[in-house]
Amino acid sequence: MSNMSAQGPVPYYFVPEPSRHPAMASLGLFFVVLGASQWINGADWGRYSLILGLVTWLFVLYQWFGQAVQESETGRYGYKVDLSFRWSMSWFIFSEVMFFGAFFSALWWARVHSVPALGNVENAVLWPDFKAVWPTLQAGATTSPTGTIEPFGTMTPFWLPTVNTALLLSSGVTLTIAHHALIANERAKTLIFMYFTVALGITFLGVQGFEYHHAYTEMNLKLSSGIYGSTFFMLTGFHGFHVFMGMLMLVIMTRRIQKGHFTPAKHFGFEGAAWYWHFVDVVWLGLYILVYWM
Repeated sequence: MSNMSAQGPVPYYFVPEPSRHPAMASLGLFFVVLGASQWINGADWGRYSLILGLVTWLFVLYQWFGQAVQESETGRYGYKVDLSFRWSMSWFIFSEVMFFGAFFSALWWARVHSVPALGNVENAVLWPDFKAVWPTLQAGATTSPTGTIEPFGTMTPFWLPTVNTALLLSSGVTLTIAHHALIANERAKTLIFMYFTVALGITFLGVQGFEYHHAYTEMNLKLSSGIYGSTFFMLTGFHGFHVFMGMLMLVIMTRRIQKGHFTPAKHFGFEGAAWYWHFVDVVWLGLYILVYWM
């Protein structure tokens, strides 16, 4: 069973040929994990394993995605494949929701349960000077009574996080305008607003890098700065990584639009990247409120 496209008959379903890509991608990730784990434990050769793994993984992804684009543009993807892509992207974003949910839960547990428990009567004997108050609420409560953690400053929403919030929200607007322009077959307008979206994403990463430099050099806030430092950098750092990945998706989609790959009726590659970018926006709003304001 098949239907018709500009390239001819489209199969009802598509079974790809045996591929080396999954095995090679797994091999690259193996060297990434091996190298990262050894590097942070003092083995100098770990950095080379990490670089080798990243290069291998990225090269495999470049070939793999290129093959998928070629299969799509030659009319080998029909309704069932499109549906499977939509379900796959939906479940992938759901897994990302659970990923960030775990870190948000860790932040909530530390603030609501762990810190108050350390300040109860039982622990007062061990840490008589401990203040069971989250660092963002009380000045002077950011140092360890035992001296194991150096004093540090806490982050506020003014002004870099607020600027970044405006940047990401603006990028969501420009991406939506680009999507509507693509549906209207206004390719030039689509490209212009895609350029705006990518530029806003790059600016966001630049501002976050400046914020990290400020935190390390002027506030002495590090990943090792107790539960506050670890939750702050894990949440914002992983979000920044997701912004970087989403920006790469948008760059690739922009390139594909330039090549005329999408039509008003068939452009799920663009839609999938847009879903991911809007998810990143929503996660940042949660971060902005829970990490910087509360």
